[in-house]
Parts: sequence; C-alpha cells; structure tokens
Amino acid sequence: MKSASRATRLLALAAITSLTLSACGGDDGGSGDGSGESGGGDASGETLTVWIMEGTNPDPTPFFDEVSTAFEEETGASLDIQFVPWASAHDKFTNSIAGGTGPDVAEVGTTWTPEFGDAGALMDLSGHIEEADLGDAYVDSVLDAGTYDDAVYGAPWYAGVRSIVYRTDLLEEAGVEPPTTWDEIVSVGEALKESDPELIPFPVPNSTHTTTPFIWGAGGEVATQDGDTWTSGLDSAEAVEGLTFLESLASEHDLSTPAASTWNEADTRDAFARGEAGMIISGSWTPKSIIEANGDLEGKLGVVPIPGEDGGMAPSFAGGSHLSVFETTENEELAWTFVEMMTTGEFAEKWGEQTGFFPATTDLLTQLEEADDPLVAPFAQQMQDGSATLPVTPLWGQVEGAQTIPAMMESILGGKASVEEATTTAADEMNEIFGS
Repeated sequence: MKSASRATRLLALAAITSLTLSACGGDDGGSGDGSGESGGGDASGETLTVWIMEGTNPDPTPFFDEVSTAFEEETGASLDIQFVPWASAHDKFTNSIAGGTGPDVAEVGTTWTPEFGDAGALMDLSGHIEEADLGDAYVDSVLDAGTYDDAVYGAPWYAGVRSIVYRTDLLEEAGVEPPTTWDEIVSVGEALKESDPELIPFPVPNSTHTTTPFIWGAGGEVATQDGDTWTSGLDSAEAVEGLTFLESLASEHDLSTPAASTWNEADTRDAFARGEAGMIISGSWTPKSIIEANGDLEGKLGVVPIPGEDGGMAPSFAGGSHLSVFETTENEELAWTFVEMMTTGEFAEKWGEQTGFFPATTDLLTQLEEADDPLVAPFAQQMQDGSATLPVTPLWGQVEGAQTIPAMMESILGGKASVEEATTTAADEMNEIFGS
C-alpha cells in the first residue's frame, strides 16, 4: 500500500506550487478537447496537447512537422506541440498538476516520473504496453525507471548512457589500449601521464553519474528497497570499496587534478575538448559536441564501456525521458497512439539520430550496437548490457536537490573527509530524506 492517498499527494504538490507560483509565472497547459474514443478510429477535429522539453533536439520543428502530418493521417487529429525549458519544467508540471491543467501527453525526465505518478497525475500505461506487446521491446533500465508500485507511468522514449571517451592518438603514442578493468584504468592513465606530464589522464569530478559506476561496479547499491522503505547503500562495504578506488585515481595515482573536485560533467567534457584530458566518463550524446568545440579532435576519439573491477562492464546510469499520459486527458486512446508512434519505429530512430541520444527499444539499440561506428556502438553496448537506474522513488528528487552524492564526492576529493566518513554522512542524509 502506498504511504499516502492520491488526494493527499496532490494537496502536497499544491502547497509546493503556492510557494513557487510567483517564480515560475503560473503558466498553464491545455488539455485535450475531444471525446476520447479515438485510437484506430477517426478523431477529426480533435487536438492532442503535448509538452516536449526544449533543447534536446537543436532544431525540432521539422521533426514535429513530420510527426504531426503522420499523426493526422493516421488518426485525423492534430497535435499542439508546446516546448518547455528544462530549467522551469518541474515547477510547470507541479503547477499544472495542482490546477488540473496538464497536457494530454508530456515528456517527463526519468527521475521525475515516479514522483508525478505517485502524485496521481499520470496514467498507468501497463495495459496499453501489454496490449501492444511492447513489454519486452523497451530497454529494461528505462522501463524500470518509469515503473512505480507495479504501474508504468512513463513509456521509454529516449535515453543516454555514459562510457569512457578517450583520445585514440594519445593512447597510441603511449603504447596502450583502452582499459577493460579497473587496474587497467590505472595503468593506462599512468602511461598517458608518463607520455605527457601536462595531461590530466582521468579527471575525477564530483558528478553523480561518474561516481555511481564505481559503486555498482564493486557490487554496491546507491539505495535498497524493503517494502515501502528505501535505505541508503552509500556506506556499505561494497560502495566504500568502489569509492575508495575512484578516490585513489586522484590521490594515489595522480591521474586527476585538485580542481576536478569541484567540476561537474560539463567541466570535465570542456577540459577534454580543450585537449587537457586523455580519458573521461561522458555521455553518448557528447562526442559530436566535443568535435564541434575542437575540430582538431575529429578522428581522434574512441569509446569503450566503463569496465567492471575485473572485466566486463560496470553499470552506467541510463538517463533520458519518458512519454507520459496525464490523468486529466479526455483522449486516452489518442494519447497512447501518439506515445506508441514516438517511442517505437521510425520516429524513435529519427529522434535518436537528430539528438545523439538512443531510442529506448532493444531492436533499435541492437542495430546501433552492430553498426560500424566506433563512437556509437560501444555506447549502445553499454546501454543494452550495462545500464542501470537510480532508486525509483518519488523521494529521489529530494536527494538530487540536496546534492547528496556530489557533496560527498567533493568532500572526499577535497580531502575534507575520508571515504568512510563522507559515505556515512551522505547515507545519513539520504536516509533522513527517505524516512528510514
């Protein structure tokens, strides 16, 4: 049983909204205006309102023009696509949920879906997914991220995953191959440093998504669930082992730089693009932007999955977006028709090509994994066989808001606390949020 009724959770969101309304402007979305019996029938004259996050696709207009044409040909209905900035999206969602003014369909970040689903704002898509025989079609980690209390509140649309991006020319000059174990991260990094003492072989930032592969790779968990209760795993022996190794790359092996203790992923990527780093953990969407920032690096980049301690792959966070149907829609079948069109087949493939993210279906990922593209195939392999999700709980947003893991890593890397001390502090903070 859930810890609170839907009505209670909606009242809580309304209270949050009253505090943030002046800051976010109180924008309203529109809901569908049709009768709801559309699906495979004629829905002429109906309009489906869709919120899409701004910026993922540099030029989304031609894509959605094509989608709108295909959707109208199939259903007779038109699409009202509204673009929402990521920075204000969470407030916009909570405002619309509290006011009952949400869209029919919305793109929802994977770590937000459980929160809005638990609040009673999103429809359970399990029946639609089962009827369309898509249960095994979606990538498990992205589907799991949208599943809460046995309800699927978000259909996987696209996702990105992180692997190691490296300089092929620098590794070749140092006479080494890309790492496939943790020990090889050390040996390759030391060879790079010997070849060029000015290089940062493997910068270690305080980013959550650089940290978690080493927790998971050592057999640890960020948090574990027992019934309705989540408990932090940051202070487990396995997590401490993984974080101790990660910290040693900086302190013991001198593969990072003290400045990196305050870096986020973007800082690490920028240092790599400037030619200052030899290997970084970065996302599947970044090689193109790195080359755009420094054209001299074209043809000099390689990708390898993040290795596990003794080989194989360490899990990497698969982050991206779901498409969710709002409970307030009057067009459930029409909304699902749009969701299925976007998350499978040609439009899922085209969106991935245009954004640098991966479609979240196993068949399209397999095609990319088997493709002869050294900057795509390893990421696809990581996504398919070595991706993971963060704790699927509505409370995770509060953990992210508290910057629990970045603060822990900054404390460790900055020498302010030992791994054991920092993980204990972070675990206590996380458990306070979880109420455990």
